[in-house]
Amino acid sequence: MQIADLEKLRAIKNLIIDMDGVLYRGLEPLPGGREFLSYLRSEGVPFILGTNNSTLTPRQYVAKLEAMDIQITEEHILTSGQATALYLAQIASPPANVYAIGEEGLISALEEQGFVLAGQDVDFVVVGMDRQLTYEKLKIASLAIRAGATFIGTNPDTTLPTEEGLLPGNGASLAALEAATGVSPVVIGKPQPTLLRLAMERMKATPDTTAIIGDRLETDILGGKNLGLTTILVLTGISHREELGTSAYQPDLVFDDIGRFHEAWRGERSRRTSC
Repeated sequence: MQIADLEKLRAIKNLIIDMDGVLYRGLEPLPGGREFLSYLRSEGVPFILGTNNSTLTPRQYVAKLEAMDIQITEEHILTSGQATALYLAQIASPPANVYAIGEEGLISALEEQGFVLAGQDVDFVVVGMDRQLTYEKLKIASLAIRAGATFIGTNPDTTLPTEEGLLPGNGASLAALEAATGVSPVVIGKPQPTLLRLAMERMKATPDTTAIIGDRLETDILGGKNLGLTTILVLTGISHREELGTSAYQPDLVFDDIGRFHEAWRGERSRRTSC
C-alpha cells in the first residue's frame, strides 16, 4: 500500500457503511462484516449503516443483522426511507398528503413524521423499493404527478444484489414513472447528499474525517466524492474491478471485501497509536 493510501486510512475517524453488497447479499453474510462491526463497537468508532434500501425499518434491520450474528442498535441505522421522511418534514408542513409506493420501512418512516398517506389529492408522490409493485400503483402515482404532486424517489439503484443474483431495484420503478409522466424525481439516497449529510450530522462528523464504504461506483463512491469523503469500494456487490478502468467515479481505496479493509485500517490505527 502506498504512502498516500496510508494517509487516507489514518484520516478516517467516522464511517458510513453500506449494507447490501457490503455486509451481506440478501440473507447471506459477506466475509468480515461481523468482525468489523464488533471491532468498531469495541473501539468506540462512530459509524452509521447508511443504506439506499428503504424496505425495512431500523428495528427490522437490527433483527436481520442479529440473525447473521451481527449485534447493532437502531441508532446505527439510517435508511433512504428515513432520510426521505426527514427531508419531507423540512420542506412540507405535516399533515401533508403523500401517496407512497414502498414497503414497511418507508411507510413507517413517513407516518412517524406525521404525514397522511392518501391515494388522491396528494402533495407528494414518494417511491421506494416495492416488491408488490402493481400497474394500479403506477397508475395512481402517474396521475398524481401529472396533477402537480412533487415526485420524490428514495434512491436511484436500478438493481438489488441478492443471493439469487441482481434483481430490479427502485431505480427501475422511478424510470417507469419518469417515462410515463415526463417528470424526473427528486432523489434522496446516494449519490445525492441528503442521506450522507444526515449520517454525518448524527455522528457529529465532518467530511475530512469521514469515509464511506460501499459496493457501487455510481451511488456510494460518487456520493462520497461529491461531499469530499474518503471513498472505499469493496468488490463483494455490484461494481467490479474491471469497471474501474472506464468509470468516471474513482474510489480512493479498493478492497476485495470489508474484512480486507478492516485488516488494513486496524493495522494502520495500531501503528499510529503505538507511535
